[in-house]
Amino acid sequence: MTTDPLPRPVGLPRTPALVLRGRTFDASRPAVMAIINRTSDSFWAGNRHAALEDAMEALHAAVGAGADIVDVGGVRAGAEGEHVSPAQEVDRVVPFLEAARAAYPRLVLSLDTWRSEVALAAGGVVDLVNDTWAGHDPELVRVAARIGAGVVCSHTGGLPPRTDPVGMRYADERGDDELAVVRDVLRVLASGARVAQAAGVPPERILVDPTLDFGKTTRHSLVTLRHTADVAALGYPVLQALSRKDFVGETLDLLPDERLEGTLAATAVAAWLGTTVFRAHDVLATRRVVDMVATIRGDRPPAVSERGEPGRAG
Repeated sequence: MTTDPLPRPVGLPRTPALVLRGRTFDASRPAVMAIINRTSDSFWAGNRHAALEDAMEALHAAVGAGADIVDVGGVRAGAEGEHVSPAQEVDRVVPFLEAARAAYPRLVLSLDTWRSEVALAAGGVVDLVNDTWAGHDPELVRVAARIGAGVVCSHTGGLPPRTDPVGMRYADERGDDELAVVRDVLRVLASGARVAQAAGVPPERILVDPTLDFGKTTRHSLVTLRHTADVAALGYPVLQALSRKDFVGETLDLLPDERLEGTLAATAVAAWLGTTVFRAHDVLATRRVVDMVATIRGDRPPAVSERGEPGRAG
């Protein structure tokens, strides 16, 4: 009796390492990016930290749960909510970033903003500029290079900041709407990364984020997530912001408070397909999921490996 050899495993995507503040994140050490919103109107009530003391408590909890990066924002992403001027945004985020840096000198700090003047005010403190609005302010990437920060290149379907998607459609010369969104994501992210490098941001500090929900219907977000490996093939570390988003809620018909399991399922898929950084509200659960997936992929050894070893009792 002959036994056919096992087929070779399908190659898993691996992106180059992300290097920020002297720390390296890659397939063997994926990064969890905690979210701290200095707002009172964030879409999920569990992440509203308008008071500095409250935000610092959230910071300590996130670091204790295993966060590698902390992303702070001062303006709600969606169209609903209060108007926030650049000066107000600076007042919300910079004191927190300064306090966070004093408390955790090695922690990677990220600023979620689309405004170059806000990023400039955070110079010397922030390590990463998370531009979730796809270069709407063309000066922002040059400011990131000037202050020595990395940058996140995103895809929003051409929408301006704080615009919720309505009637979004993607079509190209091939005419298939479903894959047209993926091709648009890849085109915009590749262009954004080239612009960042031309501005002086080193490639190891450039992240690409397909930016699910932004400029996308739920169907667009799901097909884009399914094609994460194609995003990884662009040759830059991939960031996925999946936490409690509407595409999870609509898929399962759940409110934000009930979206943890769906978020973690999406996180595991994104991790398997080559994502390096995961922006998350639920740090501990995300940390465990991405570490487990990294080990299943063969990129990270188990923390303990004693079962079945000689001398080990059953």
